[in-house]
Amino acid sequence: MKPVLFNGCGTAIITPMKDDLSIHYELFGELLDQQLQQGSDAIVVAGTTGESATLTDEEHIELIRYAVKRVHGRIPVIAGAGSNNTAHAVHLSKEAERAGADALLHVTPYYNKASQRGLLLHFEACAAASKLPIILYNVPSRTGVNISVETYKQLSRIDNIIAVKEASGNFSQMAKIASVCGDDLYLYSGNDDQVTSALALGAKGVISVLSNLVPKETHQLCQAFFDGDPSKSDGLQLHYLELIEALFSDINPIPVKQALCYMGYNVGSCRLPLCDMEAAAAEHLHAVLVKYGLCTSDLPYRPGSVTIHRPKNTLLWRKNR
Repeated sequence: MKPVLFNGCGTAIITPMKDDLSIHYELFGELLDQQLQQGSDAIVVAGTTGESATLTDEEHIELIRYAVKRVHGRIPVIAGAGSNNTAHAVHLSKEAERAGADALLHVTPYYNKASQRGLLLHFEACAAASKLPIILYNVPSRTGVNISVETYKQLSRIDNIIAVKEASGNFSQMAKIASVCGDDLYLYSGNDDQVTSALALGAKGVISVLSNLVPKETHQLCQAFFDGDPSKSDGLQLHYLELIEALFSDINPIPVKQALCYMGYNVGSCRLPLCDMEAAAAEHLHAVLVKYGLCTSDLPYRPGSVTIHRPKNTLLWRKNR
């Protein structure tokens, strides 16, 4: 049996940008503080939601270093270290370990569409590069390649490969992984709309985009299941389905950054090639946020349009709702 890195909600945190698209570290710190105070169980830095694909290596490692210092050991900081170039993934793994990360998240190499043997060799090299625990990330819709159950079985024999963020949406595959790998490879849901179903198959939680907006409630969704109240967990899952759908109405992380802007956090736009939402889609997202009580109806904010001023060191206005 391998150690469990965290149970519950790991937030795949966004990377806030200034108007010139440089990283807004002060606001990043506020977002980290908010996650801690609202009960998130782990933080994933510089993953897909954190726009890892358009970060320089220097920015990538500085984000990890900043998060490690700000979180100060209160919950695990999991560093995105994936690449479609194995040598680059090895480099990022070593640098993330030096920066103080508690664990690594390694996505399947994208674009290259490696064979199953290539995936095995890639992840073996990443695991050998660092002593940190590794969570694999399987997201075929973005990478074009799926990790097979047999490959999972072989990877589960590597001591520091401890879990997988499964975002294939394939519950048959998830069940087979759980059956074949057991406690040698833990599952985390990679889809916010499938958390309770994954928990029912033995998943330890979710690596979530939704929790950028509602960290307390996403934690509670998992905790209720662990506490033996699946009805409460299911209720929260169903309650947030419309919001989850809105958060994935465009390419992640475009909608979640837009949503945070509507909620009063001027997190800025995404770097190209990701661009702002079309007006109609943004208006729909805003309407959904209003419906959930997450922003006011008179906040028609879009990145780059205005600067929203908030009192310093405050959480989201909804914190005491």
